[in-house]
Amino acid sequence: MDELEVDVAVVGGGACGAMAALRASADPALVVGVFEKSTREGCNAEISSGSLAAGGTRFQREAGIEDSPELHAREILAASGDLANSEVVHALCAAAPEYVEWLADELDYPMEIAGDLPRAGMSVTRLHTDTGRSGGRPLIQHLRAALEERDNVAFVDEAPAVRLTHTGGVVDGVVVAQNGGELRVHAETVVLALDGFAGNPALMKEHCAHLGDPFYGGVSTSTGDALPWLSEVGAELRHLGACLRSGLVVVGHGTRVSPSLPFFGAVLVDLEGRRFVDEEAQGYSKLAGILQHLPGQRASMVWDDEAHAATSDSEMMRETTRAGGYRTHADERSLAEALGLPEETVRAALQPHPGRRPLRAPYHHAWVTHGVLTTQGGAVIDTVGRVLRPDGTPVRGLRAGGGTAVGLAGPESDGYVSGNGLLSAFGMGWLIGNDLAGR
Repeated sequence: MDELEVDVAVVGGGACGAMAALRASADPALVVGVFEKSTREGCNAEISSGSLAAGGTRFQREAGIEDSPELHAREILAASGDLANSEVVHALCAAAPEYVEWLADELDYPMEIAGDLPRAGMSVTRLHTDTGRSGGRPLIQHLRAALEERDNVAFVDEAPAVRLTHTGGVVDGVVVAQNGGELRVHAETVVLALDGFAGNPALMKEHCAHLGDPFYGGVSTSTGDALPWLSEVGAELRHLGACLRSGLVVVGHGTRVSPSLPFFGAVLVDLEGRRFVDEEAQGYSKLAGILQHLPGQRASMVWDDEAHAATSDSEMMRETTRAGGYRTHADERSLAEALGLPEETVRAALQPHPGRRPLRAPYHHAWVTHGVLTTQGGAVIDTVGRVLRPDGTPVRGLRAGGGTAVGLAGPESDGYVSGNGLLSAFGMGWLIGNDLAGR
């Protein structure tokens, strides 16, 4: 077996792994190896909206938005109820404005506060994104390009990890598959930054059968490879039944409509023509559970030109438009025909809640159902990503973040707030990398 020695071995080159490698390699004395399963297949951060939740940034201050890491953390914990994870949540929220501004100022990524991306569970505008609303792929590519400029970093593609190596309870490396053989990587620290297990039907059946039979909208590489390795070293695993879900998956297309639509007047109507939920009050993960139990496990999202203009710049809506995922109807009669409902039923359903704007013809509508994007359970970690055992002691030599670590939704998928996934991935990568570099 071929062998290699590095100071830090990062397993996974997505949001968490790339960030951890960038921050750790700021110490020129550290040699960092990043071992990526497959850039061709991609990671979940690449197919995300690329929206970064952060409270207290200069972008918010310039827009007149009052926010703070403390408020951000309180709202996440209010949604999740996961007070046992409070220290990690506060650490991640404190890191968020630092890395958002670092991305813009040090890595020259075109970042701005996204006033067109309101979300349930956020009392203020908190999502930051690139100026072109391009999604997560350009952001991940930007980070990987920055890694290529580091002389003390090696990014190895098509090198899936096979197993951890450990002696006397101390993790001392990882074995990866490469070129038809195996490479034994010796490392003082191994950082597990893999995606979760939502792409593994057996594990989903074992841990998430209560979610029914949702559409899967994640990447093929999310197969839960790290779970047996974590169990082998005695790590505590938590919240394996929680996922990032979406109740906005377009039936027959697999794209999604924007979660911002309800904030511009869009309504949800079930197969019988009833408004079954306060659209602005539901996060898209919680909405998935509601749709799961509706007749036909679907509903119709209806919006108008004003709502469309406010949300159409997002990559999510552009993909749905390209896919032909919605239809446009000139008036209530044609919309009612498309929905198979009496016109008076549709007219009643379109009536706005008090204080909200009415929709005006022409109307757009898409059939939406529930899906799963990523899992939210995983290894219990501390504020610098050290993997913990049930007694609270760390597994020496091992860090974890991203889809490998427990997420921010708490024990149930309903606790997910928009931006939590990239917050836990980029944030923990930032914290791990800084700690390894002695920052």
